[in-house]
Amino acid sequence: MRRTATITLHWLSLLLLVLLVAGGPLPALAWAFGLVGLALCATALFCGLMNGPGPKLDGALRMAHPWLSRVMYAALAAIAAATLWHVALGPVAGITQWHFYLLSASSLHAIFHLWRHTALGDGALRRITPPALHGML
Repeated sequence: MRRTATITLHWLSLLLLVLLVAGGPLPALAWAFGLVGLALCATALFCGLMNGPGPKLDGALRMAHPWLSRVMYAALAAIAAATLWHVALGPVAGITQWHFYLLSASSLHAIFHLWRHTALGDGALRRITPPALHGML
């Protein structure tokens, strides 16, 4: 249950974030992104994280990994909450810029995990991709 929820919410939050950056804070997209983002963070908070540094990641990156994960979740939670505030209670200054910053951080997050998956060969992408896509990895 946790795995399916995490995978689904992870990819849905990315899709909604891309759409928000492309189209601006349209109310339906903003509500969906905010709720999905907070649901992903709640899943991680109450059910635990699905990620880990993996056995091949060492040194400073191994020590930084759990903190970088926490920072990504904190950024998602803060921006998802700000997005909900924006559509429900009133304007949040710079909300579209915050969406862009989160998308930029997400891109760095993806590059890091692509590097882990290819250079280290630790199967990092298998944890977060749907099983139907594992044959392509």
